[in-house]
Parts: sequence; C-alpha cells; structure tokens
Amino acid sequence: MRWLRWVAALPALAPAAILIGILVALVGATSFTNFGWGFFGFHWDPPTDQWGIMVFLIGSFLTAVPALVFSMLIGIGIAVASATYLPGYLTRILDPFVDLLAGIPSVVYGIWAFVIVAPVFGSVLEPWLVMHVAFIPGFGPPTRTDGLGVLISIFILTLMALPITTLLIRDALRSVPRDLWESGLALGATRWEVVRRVAIPYGRRGIFSAAFLGFGRAFGETVAVAMVLGAATNLPKNVYDTGNTVAAQMFELLDSAIGGTGSPQILAALAEMALVLLGISLVVNVLGRRLIASLYTEQVQGL
Repeated sequence: MRWLRWVAALPALAPAAILIGILVALVGATSFTNFGWGFFGFHWDPPTDQWGIMVFLIGSFLTAVPALVFSMLIGIGIAVASATYLPGYLTRILDPFVDLLAGIPSVVYGIWAFVIVAPVFGSVLEPWLVMHVAFIPGFGPPTRTDGLGVLISIFILTLMALPITTLLIRDALRSVPRDLWESGLALGATRWEVVRRVAIPYGRRGIFSAAFLGFGRAFGETVAVAMVLGAATNLPKNVYDTGNTVAAQMFELLDSAIGGTGSPQILAALAEMALVLLGISLVVNVLGRRLIASLYTEQVQGL
C-alpha cells in the first residue's frame, strides 16, 4: 500500500531532515555581518569584539592528527595480533576490553588524565623527553610542570579514538576470506607476509573507514580535552605548552553564552564555531566516502 511505503520512508529521511534542521538553526543563530572572514583570524578577545578562531582550529588539528596516527598504528597492531597471532580463546577474552573502552564517558577520561596522568607527565615523561629529544623542533624545554598541555591531550585522544579504529580494522582483517589466508601460507609466505600483502590490501576499505571515523572522534572531542589542554588562547610553543580546540572553546564559553554579559554575541560566535566544525566533518566524510568508493571500484576491477 502507498501509505505504508511513505511511513516506511520516514525513518530513512530522518537523518537528512535532522541535518537540515541543525544547519537552519545554526545559520539562524549566527551573525555573519559581525564576524565575516575575520572569524578565521588569530585574535580572540571577546571584550574588544575580536573573534578569530584560527588558534583553536590549529589546536584542533595539532591534537587530532597525531592522535589519529598513533591510534591507527596501535589499532593495526592490536587487530593483526587478534586476527592472526593470538589463539582463539585469548581473543575472546581480550576483545571485550577493547569494546568497553568505547563506552567509557569522556569525562571519566578527563578526570583520570587530570588527576593521575598529568602529574606523571609533568614529573617523569616530559623531563625525560627534554633530556633526550629536545633537539627536535617542538620538544624544547617546557614552560610549565603540571603536565597539562598538547602532549597529554594527544595521549587522551589516542585512547579515545583507539577503540573505534581497532574494531573497524579488526573486522576488516577478519573479513578476508579464509581461502586467501590459506593460499598465501601454502605458497610459503609467513603470517606477517600474508597480513602485509594480502589481508591489509583486501581490507583497506575498512582501514580507511577507521581512519576517517577516528579523526572525527578525536577532532570533535570536547570535555576531556577541555580538562587537560589548558584553555589557552594562544598557539602552543611546543608539545608541553597549553592550547585549545574549537570544540573545547565552545564548551568553555557555554556559561557565558547562556547567562553572561554580552551573551548574544557569544551565542552567535558559538553557533558559527559549530558551523565550522560541522563543515569540516561534512568535508571529511564526503572525501572519505569518495575514497572508499574508489577503493571498492578498484577492488572489483581487480577481481
């Protein structure tokens, strides 16, 4: 029946309707005439009506990109060990722990990092890095000793992105047909050679999906980063210095937007920052889908 077809189509249309609703609400709350291209400047000083968010954009990429790299490398290692080297009974015990990491609230990560990890970074890890790798640009002497800053933010974001990257990479490797594994081993290849030359190329769509979703997880994280990055409005001088991200800055300005002095302007700034985050997320997702689609086409043509 026709009415049943339309009723069934409503859930499929809901995501598009929600996205359009979010865009309309954010655009309605912004004030482009007050901000304009100056919104992407380097000067952030609300009392003087300077709303440049470039410092926060750079901080977002400075923390999210290294965290993505580390989470992908660790995730590939865990996935390869789980899918190839570890016995079945051990993977059944260890796999749920990776799944549980994805369900830990971000505020728990933030509290743990602020109370436990930051003092260790400030008193042990960062002095060790200064002693041994200070010659590398960005690893010079720290200006503070409390452990808060870019380095611990990268560490926390790596842990938070690790579950989703590991799960997707693990599923991609486990989706490789058993015949391909056995054929490679029968030809005399080692397990690692089969993983490197057969399993990873076959599951590269899942691996790239893990990278894009992991980047989105790290780039948009708010509470944990706000607790450990330092809430600074200047660019960090090195990995030990404080900074801020777009998402964390929005979180910190929320009280001022709701009830503080000059709240209409701050609310407009928050809405435009949300539009920037949404735009970056959409671009990353579109590029990711196009890349994954092209990989699928190449794989089909190769068959």
